[in-house]
Formats: sequence, C-alpha cells, structure tokens
Amino acid sequence: MKKPKISLGKVSNFIQTNFPRRMAARCPVTGLSFAPPSSSSFRSHPEKYFLVGQPVKSTLPIASAGKATREKCNFIVSKRLSGLEEAMRIRRSRELRDSEKVKKRPPLRRGKVSGRLPVPDHILKPPYVGSNLLPELSKEHQIHDDEGIARMRAAGELAARVLEFAGTMVRPSITTNEIDKAVHNMIIDAGAYPSPLGYGGFPKSVCTSVNECMCHGIPDTRQLQDGDIINIDVTVYLNGYHGDTSKTFLCGNVNENAKRLVKVTEECLERAISVCKDGASFKKIGKRISEHAERFGFGVVERFVGHGVGTVFHSEPIVMHNRNDGPGRMVEGQTFTIEPILTLGTIECVTWDDGWTTLTADGSLAAQCEHTLLITRTGADILTKC
Repeated sequence: MKKPKISLGKVSNFIQTNFPRRMAARCPVTGLSFAPPSSSSFRSHPEKYFLVGQPVKSTLPIASAGKATREKCNFIVSKRLSGLEEAMRIRRSRELRDSEKVKKRPPLRRGKVSGRLPVPDHILKPPYVGSNLLPELSKEHQIHDDEGIARMRAAGELAARVLEFAGTMVRPSITTNEIDKAVHNMIIDAGAYPSPLGYGGFPKSVCTSVNECMCHGIPDTRQLQDGDIINIDVTVYLNGYHGDTSKTFLCGNVNENAKRLVKVTEECLERAISVCKDGASFKKIGKRISEHAERFGFGVVERFVGHGVGTVFHSEPIVMHNRNDGPGRMVEGQTFTIEPILTLGTIECVTWDDGWTTLTADGSLAAQCEHTLLITRTGADILTKC
C-alpha cells in the first residue's frame, strides 16, 4: 500500500495550530543536548577531556507539584538536516548495506607482539623512558623562541619523511611488525628516538591502527589484507623536541566507502588547519571538522583529542575535534596537533586488555590523520608536511 505524502509545511501548520506558545512555557521540551564544560571545570580537570569524550545530558519535562498537566508532549527534537546532508546520509546507508552483501569484513584479531627493539645509548631519550607509568598531561603550553621553532621544524620534517616511507610499505601480506621495525631503524639512523616506545609502557616504536581500530594499535604479526585501511602514527624525538604526525593508507583494492571515509578525514584536517592563526579560538577547529564530517554522515570521535607538543609529548592545550565551547585562543609561536578520527558508524569505542588498542564499538571503519602545527601571526605552518 502506497504511503500518503505529508509536506513539512502541513506538519508545521499543525504544530502551530494545536500547540500554541503558551503550552511550551508550561511544558518545556528539550532533546539530547551537548553539555560543554565550564571554564573552571575545564581548567581544573583537563585530563578528563584529554582521555574521554564530554558528557551528553538528556532533559525531560517535569510538572510542577500540585498542578495538573492537561497537555502531553511527545516530541523528538533533532538537528534539521539540509537536503544535501540527508541525501548523502541515505546514499551512504545504501552503499554500506550493499557492500555488506558482497563481502563481509572479518573483525580485527590480534597477532603476536614481539619484544621492544633496542635503542643505542648515544640516542637522546625522553624523560618518561624507563617508567611504565603514563605521564600526566603537562599544563605547560608549547610556545617557542627562534631556536625552539628551528628544532620543531627539524623534528616535524623527520617525522613526515618517516611516515611517507612507512606508507610505501603498505601492501597485502606485510605485517605491522615489519612496518614497526623499518620505522624504528629509520628514526634511529637519523639520530632520533621513536617517541611511542616506552611511553606509558607502550611496547613498540609506532602505532598501526587497522580498519575498525580508532588509534593506538600495537604492531604485531597480523598480515595486512587486500582492502584494509591502516593508520600509521609516527612521532620522533629529535634534539629534545617531538614531531607528531599520522595518515591513513589504503591497502590494495579498497572499497568506495573506505576511500570516501579516508578522503573526508583528510579534508576535515585541512579545513581545521585553515582557521588556525594567532588569536583564533580553539573551538573553531571542532566546528569546522564537525560541519564537514556531518555532510557525509560520518561520526567524529570525541574521546581522543589533539594536544600541545614540543619539548613534551602531550601538553595543554587540549584540542577537541567535535563541536564544543572550550576556552582558549592560539598564540604565535605555539605548537600543537590536530588529529581527527572519523567513523562510518558509532563514535563509541572499546579497548582491548592490552590497555592501548581501541576499536569502534560496532566494528565500523575508522580513519585518522594528524599534523603538528606552528601558529604564526597570519596562519599556521604545517611542520609535518614533506
């Protein structure tokens, strides 16, 4: 039986006629609303926002005591999508459904993790090496003089070259352990230290996150398969400064859904960088990323954030990639990362018992890309670009 068409205009007229404004005052309704942190809360507990996403609260109407409520409100308030956004969402849903019929991707399984690779004694090591405790987020913003900027440029340039080389290794049948070994050797040969190695007990020199792995994947003996996507996250410690970058690479014949996810993630990073300059608000970054991701129906992960980087690996400011009302403005000479993670499905995650490997809760694909930026008076220099 054919369903009758109902225009939005008729629905709007019906609501205005049958539910006057005075009723809203007696029976307020709100949908799911974002609850941004207060400035004091953000400054007092920044680690909360560095490690996890921000809370979402739901508010329901409550009748006053002793008063009868004649009207009953049962509305779901949601964001209104433009015609283009809705069309993209429908198309992506159909493509996901059709691709699952053709080939169902098996869930990610862990392989065997080998021991840490050695680092020569003459290589300068970060202060956290030798301890398995996860360092606290430093409150010191990374703002540099001319010498510091020169060292940050050198660290960023090396990280970019290593990542580019690692990307050339991506092909079916290679293991992430082989990629880790090659990355480790290239960093050591350049006189630098692979920053992830020993950070909070992390056992490898690079993070390799495959398919539904959002981030922090530990290299192991699993072979890459035709159609996989893999994020390789490289950080080097050179002459006392960290350069941090990552990119998601395609392995063999990758389907169109995965290609689009990777491309849009890169575009989100580019749009976020475009708003950066001295005096700009950090919350603009999350706005730009969310706007672009939502056009294609992708989720923006809230739990993992960008951060200050320089003489320390992770410091304030915390750079959120989702819409937020966080405080803070950029300062000339400051360095930090932007590293959005987009998903085909849920933004919720689960972490393996290794304490690092974090996957999408529904097994949907995730993609990430990252750059280290230097804020200038008129914009931002990408320090990790070849």
